[in-house]
Amino acid sequence: MRGWHKYKVRETQDAIVGAVTGPLTAPRSLLLGRLNAEGRLQYTGRSTTLSPTAGTVFAGLLSHATSRHPWTGWTFSTGWGTNEPLNVTLVKPELVVEVGVDVARDGAGRWRHPARWHRIRPDLTPDQTPLSGS
Repeated sequence: MRGWHKYKVRETQDAIVGAVTGPLTAPRSLLLGRLNAEGRLQYTGRSTTLSPTAGTVFAGLLSHATSRHPWTGWTFSTGWGTNEPLNVTLVKPELVVEVGVDVARDGAGRWRHPARWHRIRPDLTPDQTPLSGS
């Protein structure tokens, strides 16, 4: 008997939280990034929906971004193939998290599928995360 099997390859990666969906007091998902070679935060993907407990934890660790946030003026879409804008709150890009990601990436190096939040990485600073595209 012949057939084929599809396997999703996942790995864990570290990323910087640059924005959230939902209110800052109860974030619903994380918008993640990594620094490029020039030290500028590049968008790499979004997390799956956070549990209420995780949202409460993040609420105590995130704060509103300054006007100099690298994503100021950007718009994010709600999903692939749609132009519907996603309402986001920019945060200070200081918090590093570990996420599980599918190794599939788009042409810009962003994760094609939502990342699954695993844990907060208080032992890392943003400049200790892998560079964008890594």
